[in-house]
Amino acid sequence: MKKPVLKIINTLLDTPYIRVYDLEYENGRHYYDASRRKKEDLVVSEPENILPDAVSGFVSVHCGDNAYLVCFPEYRYPIGNYVLSIPSGLIDDKDKDTENPIVSAMIREIEEEIGLKVKDTDDVRILAPVMYNSPGMTDECTALVAVQIQVEDLHELNHAGAEGSELFRDFTLLTREEAREYLRRGTDTEGIPYPMVTRAALYWFVYEIETVTG
Repeated sequence: MKKPVLKIINTLLDTPYIRVYDLEYENGRHYYDASRRKKEDLVVSEPENILPDAVSGFVSVHCGDNAYLVCFPEYRYPIGNYVLSIPSGLIDDKDKDTENPIVSAMIREIEEEIGLKVKDTDDVRILAPVMYNSPGMTDECTALVAVQIQVEDLHELNHAGAEGSELFRDFTLLTREEAREYLRRGTDTEGIPYPMVTRAALYWFVYEIETVTG
């Protein structure tokens, strides 16, 4: 089926962190697009081979014979509540200058948000280079990255690198059985729904994770 022809992009709101565009199509149809991107970088202008806005980490820590999925309640301002989250963040300009911006951003976010340095012996895999979060409203997209980290002590984890408006509560380190229970329940232990990307991380940890060796 032939795609609609985009005629013009009108800017309705332009701030450093969020922008809103009116996408005007040839047939007179209008559609609103909330985006982090500048007008010239919109996905609608060049939908192939785009770099995602952010990275989301399916991070497991392995201590002795035990493995845990790293989660934490993070305050999300549009929701007005702490929701169960995973290590994530925007790809910044410094990351874009590296050989692999996705991996660079993920390693940096892990150090900032959970206080761990990813070692050469740890396993880092890009599961999906681009995943759209809510394509009916926004072109915001993220890369999904699985990271398995060996630690000597779980107390190495910390939120000391939190920046700006980031607000975290203590870590929620889930065993596989606990992750299954979160999947069955669909909420955290306080009954608060969690983001779709957190659910994806739970599924990965329960059903897809590969054992770290070496």
